[in-house]
Amino acid sequence: MRDATARAHSAADGGGRLIAVDDETARQAGFRLPVALTAAAFTDCVAWSTANNERKGTCLDEAGRLRDVLAMVRFVFSRTRRGARDNGHAGGQRCVVQLYRVPRAGIDRVARRTLLTAQIGRAGEGEPVLTITLQSES
Repeated sequence: MRDATARAHSAADGGGRLIAVDDETARQAGFRLPVALTAAAFTDCVAWSTANNERKGTCLDEAGRLRDVLAMVRFVFSRTRRGARDNGHAGGQRCVVQLYRVPRAGIDRVARRTLLTAQIGRAGEGEPVLTITLQSES
């Protein structure tokens, strides 16, 4: 399922690993720029398996969880003055996103709050990119 929603690549982002969202998924979520999640944000908020569903009695999948993350980031950016003005393309724009997601660990099916940071910055060749991290990584 991960191959359908994201592709992994190494990034010179403090040595961290980023999971790039495929362009079509980002476009469907309303983003016109590349989007990537840190491995920690992906693992906490997106990663999901059949074993998770069996253990928890849920019907979740990575594609749906990724859409939830992107929808919340898009919503928060649309509420900011600069985000509304330029559709999230201002260099350096940053916001905190509150997300409720079902944790992978344990058997609990109750959604728990986590905080993400979404930052629009410049990639290696100067092109804009949106990076989503756990707030604790920022």
